[in-house]
Amino acid sequence: MDYADRTIGHYQSSVPYYSHAFDSSHSRFLDGFLDALPAGAHVLELGCGTGRDASRMQERGFTVDATDGTPAMLRKASERYGIKARLMRFGELDAESTYDAVWAHACLFHVPLDQLGNILARILRALKPGGLSEASFKTGEDEGVDERGRYFALTPADRLEQLYRDQDFEVLDSREWQGKGADGAVRSWVSIRARKPAG
Repeated sequence: MDYADRTIGHYQSSVPYYSHAFDSSHSRFLDGFLDALPAGAHVLELGCGTGRDASRMQERGFTVDATDGTPAMLRKASERYGIKARLMRFGELDAESTYDAVWAHACLFHVPLDQLGNILARILRALKPGGLSEASFKTGEDEGVDERGRYFALTPADRLEQLYRDQDFEVLDSREWQGKGADGAVRSWVSIRARKPAG
């Protein structure tokens, strides 16, 4: 079983917990991200989970392509918010110049560091010229499987920013904070907003 299968297996069996623990509101930087987009923009969400952020995007009038690699999460997104999310793992993203924006909250840290550049390249290709991407990561210097069976690559913020630049993104903003994860532990996080060059 590879890193993705183990991680998805955890989320597949833990949907009730995530739905209860995190669905009281949308993610902290989402509204600010949406404020930077044109009205009605087409947004790809990676790792939509139970659908709370996709629901907020739709509420604000955006067109959302919500995706997740966990079938049970898709069912919960439909049941709880009426979100028609589709099954897709990060490495299956093959769109080209399709989206105005890509949103990836608390999910890309499940990608091994040596594969993250490839995923960022896929995101860049999927964006229209001038399109925005925002993703949040737990930071640190550790990589492996946690006690819940989830794979994590905890990476310093400056190294993450460089990975974006290596894929020709323009890093616009990088905000660090302390916050609780699904395990209840307070950790360091960073949210990186980046833009695909306009031409």
